[in-house]
Amino acid sequence: MPPGIRKRKNKNDISVNMKKVTAILSGIIVILLVILFLPSNYYLRKAFIHQLPKIDQYPIFENRIVKAGAPQPWELHDEYNRHSLPDQFRESFATYGTIGFLIIKDGKLLFEEYWENYSPHSRSNSFSMAKSIVSLAVGCALDEGFIQDINQPVRDFFPNFSQYGNDPVTIRHLLTMSAGVDFQEAYTSPFSPTTKIYYGKDLAQITFAMKAIEKPGVYFEYQSGVTQLLGFLVEKATGETLSEYVSRKLWTPMGAEEDALWSLDHPGGMEKAYCCFNTNARDFARFGQLLLNNGKWNDKQLISPDYLTAAITPDTTLLNRDYQEINQAYGYQFWHLIYKGLSIPYLRGILGQYIFAIPEENAVVVRLGHKRSEIRTEQHYPEDIDIWLQAALTILHQTTSRASHP
Repeated sequence: MPPGIRKRKNKNDISVNMKKVTAILSGIIVILLVILFLPSNYYLRKAFIHQLPKIDQYPIFENRIVKAGAPQPWELHDEYNRHSLPDQFRESFATYGTIGFLIIKDGKLLFEEYWENYSPHSRSNSFSMAKSIVSLAVGCALDEGFIQDINQPVRDFFPNFSQYGNDPVTIRHLLTMSAGVDFQEAYTSPFSPTTKIYYGKDLAQITFAMKAIEKPGVYFEYQSGVTQLLGFLVEKATGETLSEYVSRKLWTPMGAEEDALWSLDHPGGMEKAYCCFNTNARDFARFGQLLLNNGKWNDKQLISPDYLTAAITPDTTLLNRDYQEINQAYGYQFWHLIYKGLSIPYLRGILGQYIFAIPEENAVVVRLGHKRSEIRTEQHYPEDIDIWLQAALTILHQTTSRASHP
Protein backbone atom coordinates (compact mmCIF):
# COMPACT_ATOMS: atom_id res chain seq x y z
CA MET A 1 0.00 0.00 0.00
CA PRO A 2 1.45 3.44 -0.93
CA PRO A 3 2.76 5.50 1.99
CA GLY A 4 0.31 7.95 3.61
CA ILE A 5 -2.75 6.00 2.56
CA ARG A 6 -4.69 4.44 5.43
CA LYS A 7 -6.60 1.27 5.03
CA ARG A 8 -10.29 1.91 5.38
CA LYS A 9 -12.10 -0.14 8.00
CA ASN A 10 -14.42 -2.61 6.49
CA LYS A 11 -18.07 -1.84 7.28
CA ASN A 12 -18.49 -5.45 8.25
CA ASP A 13 -15.67 -5.10 10.82
CA ILE A 14 -17.33 -2.03 12.34
CA SER A 15 -20.64 -3.85 12.49
CA VAL A 16 -19.02 -6.86 14.17
CA ASN A 17 -17.31 -4.61 16.76
CA MET A 18 -20.56 -2.79 17.51
CA LYS A 19 -22.32 -6.09 18.01
CA LYS A 20 -19.59 -7.16 20.44
CA VAL A 21 -19.91 -3.92 22.43
CA THR A 22 -23.69 -4.24 22.47
CA ALA A 23 -23.45 -7.83 23.63
CA ILE A 24 -21.03 -6.90 26.43
CA LEU A 25 -23.24 -4.01 27.58
CA SER A 26 -26.31 -6.21 27.42
CA GLY A 27 -24.52 -8.82 29.51
CA ILE A 28 -23.52 -6.22 32.10
CA ILE A 29 -27.11 -4.94 32.28
CA VAL A 30 -28.43 -8.48 32.71
CA ILE A 31 -25.92 -9.16 35.50
CA LEU A 32 -26.85 -5.90 37.24
CA LEU A 33 -30.55 -6.71 36.96
CA VAL A 34 -29.96 -10.19 38.36
CA ILE A 35 -27.99 -8.69 41.27
CA LEU A 36 -30.63 -6.03 41.92
CA PHE A 37 -33.52 -8.47 41.86
CA LEU A 38 -32.02 -11.13 44.08
CA PRO A 39 -34.28 -11.30 47.16
CA SER A 40 -31.29 -10.63 49.41
CA ASN A 41 -30.57 -7.40 47.52
CA TYR A 42 -33.93 -5.76 48.11
CA TYR A 43 -32.10 -2.84 49.72
CA LEU A 44 -30.00 -2.32 46.57
CA ARG A 45 -33.10 -1.97 44.42
CA LYS A 46 -34.51 0.59 46.81
CA ALA A 47 -31.18 2.44 46.97
CA PHE A 48 -30.96 2.38 43.16
CA ILE A 49 -34.44 3.88 42.85
CA HIS A 50 -34.26 6.46 45.65
CA GLN A 51 -30.47 7.03 45.77
CA LEU A 52 -29.15 9.05 48.71
CA PRO A 53 -31.44 9.58 51.72
CA LYS A 54 -33.66 12.67 51.73
CA ILE A 55 -35.50 14.50 54.48
CA ASP A 56 -39.02 13.67 53.28
CA GLN A 57 -38.71 10.00 52.35
CA TYR A 58 -40.82 8.54 55.15
CA PRO A 59 -43.69 7.71 52.72
CA ILE A 60 -41.47 5.10 50.99
CA PHE A 61 -41.18 3.15 54.27
CA GLU A 62 -43.66 1.50 56.56
CA ASN A 63 -44.10 3.70 59.63
CA ARG A 64 -45.32 3.25 63.19
CA ILE A 65 -47.20 6.05 64.91
CA VAL A 66 -45.64 7.66 67.97
CA LYS A 67 -48.86 8.80 69.56
CA ALA A 68 -49.28 12.35 70.83
CA GLY A 69 -51.93 11.75 73.45
CA ALA A 70 -52.23 15.10 75.22
CA PRO A 71 -51.25 18.03 72.96
CA GLN A 72 -49.88 21.14 74.65
CA PRO A 73 -49.27 23.86 72.03
CA TRP A 74 -46.33 26.15 72.75
CA GLU A 75 -47.29 29.42 74.40
CA LEU A 76 -46.23 32.33 72.20
CA HIS A 77 -43.54 34.62 73.57
CA ASP A 78 -44.47 38.30 73.91
CA GLU A 79 -41.84 38.97 71.25
CA TYR A 80 -42.99 36.16 68.93
CA ASN A 81 -41.67 36.82 65.41
CA ARG A 82 -41.18 40.54 66.08
CA HIS A 83 -37.62 40.11 64.90
CA SER A 84 -36.81 38.82 61.44
CA LEU A 85 -33.89 36.61 60.52
CA PRO A 86 -31.05 39.10 59.88
CA ASP A 87 -30.27 39.54 56.17
CA GLN A 88 -26.63 38.62 56.73
CA PHE A 89 -27.65 34.98 57.31
CA ARG A 90 -30.15 34.49 54.49
CA GLU A 91 -27.66 33.49 51.82
CA SER A 92 -26.16 30.80 54.05
CA PHE A 93 -29.61 29.56 55.05
CA ALA A 94 -30.43 29.17 51.35
CA THR A 95 -27.07 27.58 50.47
CA TYR A 96 -27.67 24.74 52.92
CA GLY A 97 -31.32 24.29 51.96
CA THR A 98 -32.85 25.32 55.27
CA ILE A 99 -36.54 24.43 55.53
CA GLY A 100 -37.21 25.38 59.13
CA PHE A 101 -35.62 27.50 61.87
CA LEU A 102 -37.17 27.89 65.31
CA ILE A 103 -36.27 29.35 68.71
CA ILE A 104 -37.86 28.61 72.08
CA LYS A 105 -37.06 31.16 74.79
CA ASP A 106 -38.06 30.70 78.44
CA GLY A 107 -40.30 27.82 77.42
CA LYS A 108 -42.20 29.92 74.86
CA LEU A 109 -42.11 30.06 71.08
CA LEU A 110 -40.07 33.15 70.20
CA PHE A 111 -39.27 32.76 66.50
CA GLU A 112 -39.99 30.47 63.58
CA GLU A 113 -39.57 30.68 59.81
CA TYR A 114 -40.08 28.09 57.08
CA TRP A 115 -38.97 27.80 53.48
CA GLU A 116 -40.02 25.94 50.34
CA ASN A 117 -43.42 24.41 51.06
CA TYR A 118 -42.69 23.46 54.66
CA SER A 119 -44.78 24.73 57.56
CA PRO A 120 -45.09 24.32 61.35
CA HIS A 121 -46.95 21.07 60.64
CA SER A 122 -44.58 19.56 58.06
CA ARG A 123 -42.84 16.35 59.01
CA SER A 124 -39.22 15.73 58.10
CA ASN A 125 -36.65 13.13 59.06
CA SER A 126 -34.61 13.45 62.22
CA PHE A 127 -31.87 11.21 60.82
CA SER A 128 -29.36 10.65 63.63
CA MET A 129 -31.13 12.96 66.07
CA ALA A 130 -33.15 9.80 66.68
CA LYS A 131 -30.09 8.34 68.41
CA SER A 132 -30.57 10.83 71.23
CA ILE A 133 -34.24 9.87 71.50
CA VAL A 134 -33.19 6.25 71.93
CA SER A 135 -30.80 7.34 74.67
CA LEU A 136 -33.68 9.04 76.48
CA ALA A 137 -35.69 5.83 76.17
CA VAL A 138 -32.81 3.92 77.77
CA GLY A 139 -32.84 6.40 80.65
CA CYS A 140 -36.58 5.89 81.14
CA ALA A 141 -36.10 2.11 81.09
CA LEU A 142 -33.47 2.47 83.80
CA ASP A 143 -35.84 4.57 85.90
CA GLU A 144 -38.54 1.91 85.59
CA GLY A 145 -36.18 -0.92 86.47
CA PHE A 146 -36.36 -2.65 83.10
CA ILE A 147 -32.58 -2.20 82.92
CA GLN A 148 -30.47 -2.75 86.05
CA ASP A 149 -27.80 -0.16 85.24
CA ILE A 150 -25.83 0.98 82.21
CA ASN A 151 -23.00 -1.45 83.00
CA GLN A 152 -25.33 -4.37 82.43
CA PRO A 153 -24.02 -6.67 79.66
CA VAL A 154 -25.89 -6.76 76.38
CA ARG A 155 -25.78 -10.56 76.67
CA ASP A 156 -28.27 -10.37 79.55
CA PHE A 157 -30.82 -9.46 76.89
CA PHE A 158 -29.34 -11.22 73.85
CA PRO A 159 -27.30 -14.25 75.02
CA ASN A 160 -25.90 -14.96 71.58
CA PHE A 161 -24.53 -11.47 71.01
CA SER A 162 -20.78 -11.33 70.42
CA GLN A 163 -18.33 -10.24 73.09
CA TYR A 164 -14.58 -9.60 72.96
CA GLY A 165 -12.88 -12.40 74.85
CA ASN A 166 -13.77 -12.00 78.50
CA ASP A 167 -14.81 -8.36 78.01
CA PRO A 168 -18.59 -8.13 77.64
CA VAL A 169 -20.15 -5.33 75.59
CA THR A 170 -22.33 -3.34 78.00
CA ILE A 171 -25.14 -0.85 77.60
CA ARG A 172 -22.66 1.90 78.48
CA HIS A 173 -20.49 0.85 75.55
CA LEU A 174 -23.48 1.08 73.24
CA LEU A 175 -24.52 4.48 74.60
CA THR A 176 -21.03 5.95 74.22
CA MET A 177 -20.31 4.39 70.81
CA SER A 178 -17.39 2.43 72.23
CA ALA A 179 -18.64 -1.12 71.61
CA GLY A 180 -15.67 -2.16 69.46
CA VAL A 181 -17.81 -3.90 66.84
CA ASP A 182 -17.20 -4.31 63.12
CA PHE A 183 -19.95 -2.01 61.80
CA GLN A 184 -18.70 0.16 58.93
CA GLU A 185 -20.29 3.64 58.94
CA ALA A 186 -20.20 4.53 55.22
CA TYR A 187 -22.91 6.69 53.69
CA THR A 188 -21.92 6.70 50.02
CA SER A 189 -21.26 2.99 49.42
CA PRO A 190 -24.30 1.00 48.24
CA PHE A 191 -22.82 -2.13 49.84
CA SER A 192 -22.16 -0.75 53.34
CA PRO A 193 -24.21 -1.87 56.36
CA THR A 194 -25.32 1.76 56.72
CA THR A 195 -27.09 1.55 53.36
CA LYS A 196 -28.44 -1.91 54.19
CA ILE A 197 -30.07 -0.82 57.44
CA TYR A 198 -31.56 2.30 55.81
CA TYR A 199 -33.05 0.67 52.70
CA GLY A 200 -33.17 -2.95 53.86
CA LYS A 201 -36.06 -4.83 55.40
CA ASP A 202 -34.36 -6.96 58.06
CA LEU A 203 -32.69 -4.84 60.72
CA ALA A 204 -32.24 -7.78 63.06
CA GLN A 205 -30.19 -9.74 60.54
CA ILE A 206 -27.72 -6.89 60.08
CA THR A 207 -27.64 -5.75 63.71
CA PHE A 208 -27.03 -9.13 65.27
CA ALA A 209 -24.41 -10.01 62.67
CA MET A 210 -22.11 -7.39 64.24
CA LYS A 211 -19.03 -8.89 65.89
CA ALA A 212 -16.97 -7.52 68.76
CA ILE A 213 -13.51 -7.20 67.24
CA GLU A 214 -11.65 -5.17 69.87
CA LYS A 215 -11.78 -4.36 73.56
CA PRO A 216 -14.89 -2.26 74.26
CA GLY A 217 -14.74 0.99 76.20
CA VAL A 218 -11.51 2.24 74.63
CA TYR A 219 -12.37 4.09 71.40
CA PHE A 220 -15.24 6.36 70.53
CA GLU A 221 -16.26 5.29 67.03
CA TYR A 222 -19.57 6.46 65.60
CA GLN A 223 -21.62 3.44 64.44
CA SER A 224 -25.33 3.51 63.62
CA GLY A 225 -25.61 -0.26 64.09
CA VAL A 226 -24.80 0.22 67.77
CA THR A 227 -27.82 2.50 68.26
CA GLN A 228 -29.98 0.04 66.37
CA LEU A 229 -28.93 -2.61 68.89
CA LEU A 230 -29.95 -0.23 71.68
CA GLY A 231 -33.36 0.04 70.03
CA PHE A 232 -33.76 -3.73 70.05
CA LEU A 233 -32.62 -3.78 73.68
CA VAL A 234 -35.21 -1.20 74.77
CA GLU A 235 -37.90 -3.22 73.02
CA LYS A 236 -36.74 -6.46 74.68
CA ALA A 237 -36.42 -4.87 78.14
CA THR A 238 -39.76 -3.05 78.17
CA GLY A 239 -41.92 -5.46 76.19
CA GLU A 240 -43.19 -2.54 74.10
CA THR A 241 -42.28 -1.35 70.64
CA LEU A 242 -39.86 1.55 70.64
CA SER A 243 -42.61 3.84 69.33
CA GLU A 244 -45.05 2.77 72.03
CA TYR A 245 -42.48 3.26 74.76
CA VAL A 246 -41.34 6.68 73.55
CA SER A 247 -44.98 7.74 73.19
CA ARG A 248 -45.84 6.63 76.72
CA LYS A 249 -42.73 7.93 78.47
CA LEU A 250 -41.82 11.03 76.47
CA TRP A 251 -43.90 12.10 73.48
CA THR A 252 -47.30 12.25 75.20
CA PRO A 253 -46.04 13.61 78.57
CA MET A 254 -44.07 16.33 76.74
CA GLY A 255 -47.28 17.52 75.10
CA ALA A 256 -46.32 16.90 71.49
CA GLU A 257 -48.95 18.50 69.28
CA GLU A 258 -48.91 15.90 66.53
CA ASP A 259 -48.27 12.20 66.12
CA ALA A 260 -44.75 11.41 64.92
CA LEU A 261 -43.91 8.62 62.50
CA TRP A 262 -41.00 6.26 63.09
CA SER A 263 -39.94 4.42 59.93
CA LEU A 264 -39.75 0.62 60.06
CA ASP A 265 -37.76 -1.99 58.19
CA HIS A 266 -40.92 -3.82 57.07
CA PRO A 267 -44.65 -3.91 57.87
CA GLY A 268 -45.06 -4.62 61.57
CA GLY A 269 -41.29 -4.64 61.92
CA MET A 270 -38.65 -2.75 63.87
CA GLU A 271 -38.08 0.99 64.07
CA LYS A 272 -34.97 2.33 62.38
CA ALA A 273 -33.79 3.37 65.82
CA TYR A 274 -30.61 5.05 64.64
CA CYS A 275 -32.57 7.43 62.40
CA CYS A 276 -35.93 8.17 60.84
CA PHE A 277 -38.07 9.77 63.54
CA ASN A 278 -40.33 12.07 61.54
CA THR A 279 -42.03 15.11 63.01
CA ASN A 280 -42.16 18.91 62.78
CA ALA A 281 -39.87 21.63 64.11
CA ARG A 282 -42.16 22.66 66.98
CA ASP A 283 -42.35 19.13 68.35
CA PHE A 284 -38.66 18.44 67.78
CA ALA A 285 -37.99 21.44 70.04
CA ARG A 286 -39.52 19.57 72.99
CA PHE A 287 -36.46 17.36 73.28
CA GLY A 288 -34.27 20.43 73.69
CA GLN A 289 -36.63 21.86 76.28
CA LEU A 290 -36.50 18.57 78.20
CA LEU A 291 -32.73 19.02 78.45
CA LEU A 292 -33.16 22.58 79.75
CA ASN A 293 -35.73 21.30 82.27
CA ASN A 294 -33.30 18.64 83.59
CA GLY A 295 -35.74 15.94 82.58
CA LYS A 296 -38.92 17.57 83.92
CA TRP A 297 -42.08 18.55 82.08
CA ASN A 298 -44.83 20.45 83.89
CA ASP A 299 -43.24 19.49 87.21
CA LYS A 300 -43.28 15.79 86.33
CA GLN A 301 -39.87 14.13 86.22
CA LEU A 302 -39.85 12.18 82.96
CA ILE A 303 -36.27 10.99 83.20
CA SER A 304 -33.63 10.93 85.92
CA PRO A 305 -31.61 14.18 86.03
CA ASP A 306 -28.51 12.16 86.89
CA TYR A 307 -28.87 10.07 83.74
CA LEU A 308 -29.55 13.17 81.66
CA THR A 309 -26.50 14.96 83.02
CA ALA A 310 -24.32 11.97 82.15
CA ALA A 311 -25.96 11.68 78.72
CA ILE A 312 -25.05 15.21 77.65
CA THR A 313 -21.54 15.12 79.15
CA PRO A 314 -18.71 13.89 76.87
CA ASP A 315 -17.13 10.65 78.05
CA THR A 316 -13.52 11.73 78.38
CA THR A 317 -12.36 8.22 79.27
CA LEU A 318 -12.57 7.39 75.57
CA LEU A 319 -10.15 8.11 72.75
CA ASN A 320 -11.67 9.49 69.56
CA ARG A 321 -10.45 7.05 66.93
CA ASP A 322 -10.71 9.46 63.99
CA TYR A 323 -8.65 12.22 65.63
CA GLN A 324 -6.57 10.21 68.10
CA GLU A 325 -7.43 12.53 70.96
CA ILE A 326 -9.59 12.48 74.08
CA ASN A 327 -13.28 12.46 73.27
CA GLN A 328 -14.65 15.90 74.03
CA ALA A 329 -17.81 15.78 71.93
CA TYR A 330 -19.99 12.74 72.70
CA GLY A 331 -21.86 11.44 75.71
CA TYR A 332 -24.73 8.93 75.69
CA GLN A 333 -25.86 9.43 72.08
CA PHE A 334 -25.80 13.22 72.57
CA TRP A 335 -23.28 15.67 71.11
CA HIS A 336 -21.66 18.57 72.95
CA LEU A 337 -19.78 21.69 71.87
CA ILE A 338 -18.49 24.99 73.22
CA TYR A 339 -19.54 28.07 71.25
CA LYS A 340 -18.36 31.52 72.35
CA GLY A 341 -18.04 30.26 75.90
CA LEU A 342 -21.48 28.62 75.89
CA SER A 343 -21.70 24.93 76.80
CA ILE A 344 -24.24 23.44 74.39
CA PRO A 345 -25.57 19.86 74.30
CA TYR A 346 -27.31 19.04 71.06
CA LEU A 347 -28.89 16.45 68.77
CA ARG A 348 -27.52 16.08 65.24
CA GLY A 349 -28.58 14.54 61.93
CA ILE A 350 -26.58 13.96 58.77
CA LEU A 351 -28.41 16.43 56.51
CA GLY A 352 -28.17 19.34 58.92
CA GLN A 353 -30.85 18.43 61.47
CA TYR A 354 -30.08 20.06 64.80
CA ILE A 355 -31.68 20.67 68.18
CA PHE A 356 -29.49 22.87 70.41
CA ALA A 357 -30.11 23.46 74.11
CA ILE A 358 -28.47 26.67 75.34
CA PRO A 359 -28.80 26.75 79.14
CA GLU A 360 -27.18 30.19 79.53
CA GLU A 361 -29.89 31.67 77.30
CA ASN A 362 -32.66 29.34 78.54
CA ALA A 363 -33.27 28.70 74.86
CA VAL A 364 -33.75 25.89 72.36
CA VAL A 365 -32.84 26.22 68.69
CA VAL A 366 -34.08 23.88 65.96
CA ARG A 367 -32.68 23.89 62.44
CA LEU A 368 -33.99 21.56 59.73
CA GLY A 369 -32.82 21.36 56.14
CA HIS A 370 -31.39 19.44 53.21
CA LYS A 371 -27.64 19.92 53.69
CA ARG A 372 -24.83 20.60 56.12
CA SER A 373 -21.20 21.63 55.68
CA GLU A 374 -18.58 18.96 55.08
CA ILE A 375 -15.94 21.21 56.65
CA ARG A 376 -15.22 20.62 60.33
CA THR A 377 -14.22 23.16 62.98
CA GLU A 378 -11.40 22.75 65.48
CA GLN A 379 -13.90 20.96 67.72
CA HIS A 380 -14.68 18.66 64.76
CA TYR A 381 -18.32 19.64 64.41
CA PRO A 382 -19.82 20.64 61.00
CA GLU A 383 -18.99 24.26 60.25
CA ASP A 384 -22.58 25.23 59.41
CA ILE A 385 -23.45 24.93 63.11
CA ASP A 386 -21.77 28.28 63.69
CA ILE A 387 -24.30 29.87 61.30
CA TRP A 388 -27.36 28.53 63.11
CA LEU A 389 -26.01 29.43 66.55
CA GLN A 390 -24.94 32.92 65.57
CA ALA A 391 -28.29 33.61 63.89
CA ALA A 392 -30.16 32.38 66.95
CA LEU A 393 -28.03 34.36 69.39
CA THR A 394 -28.51 37.50 67.29
CA ILE A 395 -32.31 37.15 67.53
CA LEU A 396 -32.13 36.26 71.23
CA HIS A 397 -29.99 39.29 72.01
CA GLN A 398 -32.32 41.54 70.01
CA THR A 399 -35.17 40.21 72.15
CA THR A 400 -33.23 40.81 75.35
CA SER A 401 -32.37 44.34 74.25
CA ARG A 402 -35.99 45.13 73.45
CA ALA A 403 -37.11 43.76 76.82
CA SER A 404 -34.56 45.96 78.57
CA HIS A 405 -35.59 49.04 76.59
CA PRO A 406 -39.31 48.74 75.79
